[in-house]
Amino acid sequence: MYARVTISQIQPGKMDEGIQIVRDSILPAAKQQQGFRGILFLSDQSANKGIAITLWETEADMRAGEASGYYQSQIAKVASLLAAQPVREAYEVSIQE
Repeated sequence: MYARVTISQIQPGKMDEGIQIVRDSILPAAKQQQGFRGILFLSDQSANKGIAITLWETEADMRAGEASGYYQSQIAKVASLLAAQPVREAYEVSIQE
């Protein structure tokens, strides 16, 4: 399994709106992607920071969304709420329980 980690700096006062977009729009789109296995969205209201961790069955499944434009289209849904360009990282999941 693989994980894509996206770290975002959110404009002050926009976190709740961002969480709603993730829940109502980004998550349903993610569920349609081959190999998608789940999401964990972490938020720190006081720091205006959000961390999305998406889990993928294979590295190829994770990378396919980046190559197809899927990832970029999901980031575009929250772009107006961001205070800076998000940071994207990828990891192999070593332990999951």
